[in-house]
Amino acid sequence: MDNLSYLSNAHASYIDSLYQSYKEDPESVDFGWQKFFEGFDFGRESEPVSASETPQNLLKEINVMNMIYGYRQRGHLFTNTNPVRERRKYFPGKELETFGLTESDLDTVFNAGVEVGLGPAKLRDIHALLEQTYCQSIGAEYVYIRNPEKLSWFKKRMESERNTPNLPLDTKKRILKKLNEAVVFENFLGTKFLGQKRFSLEGAESLIPALDYVIERGADLGIEEFVLGMAHRGRLNVLANIMNKTYKDIFAEFEGKGYDETKSYGGDVKYHLGFSTDVETKSGRKVHLSLCPNPSHLETVDPIVEGISRSKIDFKYAGDNTKLAPILIHGDASIAGQGIVYEVLQMAKLDGYKTGGTIHLVINNQVGFTTNFKDARSSTYCTDIAKLTLSPVFHVNGDDVEALIYAINIAVEYRQKYKNDVFIDILCYRRYGHNESDEPKFTQPLLYKAIEQHPNPREIYNKKLMESGTVDANLAKEMEKDFRNLLQERLNESKQSNVYEPNPMYSGSWSGLRSANPEDFEVSAETAVSRDQLLSIAETITTLPTDKKIFRKIEKLFEERRKMVKNNSLDWAMGELLAYGTLLSEGFRVRLSGQDVERGTFSHRHAVVKVEDSEEEFVPLLQLKNGDKAVKFDVYNSHLSEYGVLGFEYGYALANPQALVLWEAQFGDFVNGAQIILDQYLVSAETKWQRSNGVVLLLPHGYEGQGPEHSSARMERFLESCAEYNIQVANCTTPANYFHMLRRQLKRDFRKPLVVFTPKSLLRNPLCVSSIEDFTEGQFQEVIDDTLVKAEDVKRVVFCTGKVYYDLLEKQKADSRTDVAIVRLEQIYPLPIKKLEAIQNKYSKAAEYYWVQEEPENMGAWPFLCRKFRNIDIDLKVISRKESSSTATGYAKQHVSQQLYVIGKAFEDTAGKQVKKSVIKTTKKVVNVD
Repeated sequence: MDNLSYLSNAHASYIDSLYQSYKEDPESVDFGWQKFFEGFDFGRESEPVSASETPQNLLKEINVMNMIYGYRQRGHLFTNTNPVRERRKYFPGKELETFGLTESDLDTVFNAGVEVGLGPAKLRDIHALLEQTYCQSIGAEYVYIRNPEKLSWFKKRMESERNTPNLPLDTKKRILKKLNEAVVFENFLGTKFLGQKRFSLEGAESLIPALDYVIERGADLGIEEFVLGMAHRGRLNVLANIMNKTYKDIFAEFEGKGYDETKSYGGDVKYHLGFSTDVETKSGRKVHLSLCPNPSHLETVDPIVEGISRSKIDFKYAGDNTKLAPILIHGDASIAGQGIVYEVLQMAKLDGYKTGGTIHLVINNQVGFTTNFKDARSSTYCTDIAKLTLSPVFHVNGDDVEALIYAINIAVEYRQKYKNDVFIDILCYRRYGHNESDEPKFTQPLLYKAIEQHPNPREIYNKKLMESGTVDANLAKEMEKDFRNLLQERLNESKQSNVYEPNPMYSGSWSGLRSANPEDFEVSAETAVSRDQLLSIAETITTLPTDKKIFRKIEKLFEERRKMVKNNSLDWAMGELLAYGTLLSEGFRVRLSGQDVERGTFSHRHAVVKVEDSEEEFVPLLQLKNGDKAVKFDVYNSHLSEYGVLGFEYGYALANPQALVLWEAQFGDFVNGAQIILDQYLVSAETKWQRSNGVVLLLPHGYEGQGPEHSSARMERFLESCAEYNIQVANCTTPANYFHMLRRQLKRDFRKPLVVFTPKSLLRNPLCVSSIEDFTEGQFQEVIDDTLVKAEDVKRVVFCTGKVYYDLLEKQKADSRTDVAIVRLEQIYPLPIKKLEAIQNKYSKAAEYYWVQEEPENMGAWPFLCRKFRNIDIDLKVISRKESSSTATGYAKQHVSQQLYVIGKAFEDTAGKQVKKSVIKTTKKVVNVD
């Protein structure tokens, strides 16, 4: 109780001096003392005391105030919130003696009662209020919140009702109905599909009426849509009894229906699938619900949910985050143990990622697979991470469903009023092991001995209602009978039907789009723009305001960009910004986020310009217009996260396929921090869950002597995951081709993730430029042929991708080598096989074909191409660094030596002085960028 030191460490003379100061000027003392003295004066007016008695009375009053604040701060440690275990003991306790009080004080009237809304009251009554409010089925953690208004709101909201629900009869009957559905559904599955995994909700069935009430109360408070994310525990129950997925369809999945061997859809286990639906609340309001598909990586869905939510808030609700609320359902072990939870929580108040507050529900089984909670965390509670964002936490006994509904009510009100996250920790249990065939007594024998004897939440609640005379004794039995009969009918229907269609893929915001076919990748989309449009946009985005003082180096940069347009020679940054500008002017939204993306890691983009000597910002792309409408361009520097931010952007793109959504890594090497998103969503979501996505990954990649953590985005890892046309992998060499590739993302009637290995040294390479005609004519080129040689003279064909091309080109020009053709593979997947075969036919006299790469032989594109070229009649060999366990050397001299070897070997010669000089120059330029 460190923050109560102004009470517990007080001396009478000091307090008296404070009181005298308060009487002269209330603002001269701290807020806490102001409130205390207000109550003290109120009490003195009711029962006057002599001045000589004041110090002693004050000390007693202070002890009572200390008790009040003690309960508010630590009362949650002494609650009746655990349904199957005794709570751990905490010291000091909440005995009267802890606060310098005794039983002899119980009938003494204390003015401190004003603080809890009682007015001057007996200690007995003050103590009873505190016990009832803070130490029953609800434990509230909130006093660490630093906003006095929020603190006051919580105190009044809870203490005025003593955290005790008083629900109307119809609400109680609805709770019983939802509990009945939750319990009977699990029981039915367990008996009809014996031995099948379902990750039962049994022991935590109160989640169903809790979620039901979140939706009901949220709708009353203006929420029109909820986006949910959860792991597999209880998912089928949520799908059936909250999302209204038909029981027939769920049974069909248990029967294995829905598989079609003619389709590439591989599917996933039933407790990973997503679903969306519209429901109507009892008050007649329509609410849209979306449950995101998720992998077994328990908290991976969290950033996806937040990204989807923010996307819908932006494009569907015009930025009004009171219309949509994310709900994340966690497990106790995962919320405490998974780092992604921290990454996502850090987004909660960031401008680029906030969603108006997430409602967190924790299914606290008190065990993770086989691990006891004491071994699963160092913190007192699994929800202690909530303190990171000063979010309130309610710990609730899962067997007391009315208390849970009460806490839900406060939580949703708080979220809507203050737009903050809120946590509800539902203490419950897991009736079986990790899955239904697992034996939990191997690891928790005492706990499961208690659980075996423990009644389920429906039985407990029904008994409570019957004892209070609220419902008839037969009501629960009738509910169970009727619901079980309904389930049996749907099971019979499911067995008789062979028709089962999973949730449609292209509906809602995806209407008008479709799945891609192999033929789609043999034709490039129309991505060229008119010269007038390009020049108009170029003029706008290279013009700085004249009435603001801009840093001189930025002014010079923008002058150079204007000269590029005039000289018909546009660099990489201009190619990228023009892609965004043309899409914006055509009505598309563009969103770019990642670490340092506003300026760009390599100071090339400058999408946001700071006004000198202030924090004012100027965004050139926002000066564009879509007709007479403002364009929608969002660029955000993210916090230092890959896993969380990439997941967020994937979710954002999932909800809005008409936006160009890009995530840029600071260096491509760091993308492996988001490997779970790549593996479980980016490359596999379409075949598992029939969910397309058009997110773009920009991964700086290239060997310039910056060492093993600043050279490689691990191209090989992406390529080994390529199959069934799931993603696109590219490594462009010209600004115009990059321009066309980015525009292509929104110019086709299907969406695929795009992984781009972007350059570093090429950003300022004078050879890496494009003419205006390259933007206004043509389209994306998957393969770029050599225009400097004649086919009949070529003896060797060198294929390559990305930055190494310019090293090869310099050697080719320096030695006037017309016998070697350099062919650039701009898109590595889907591999443009027909275009490669056309290259082979063109250079029919060539005797040698080589793949040249900067990466070690066991990395880069070579392992993928080696496999793919087995199906093409080209005897392709490789020139590269030798295989290595590390991506690159950390020694600049060794880098130069290796690079010169690769370039020289490509021409069966030494690299030569000119190439050596160029490689050394490039290395010196970029080696210090880290």
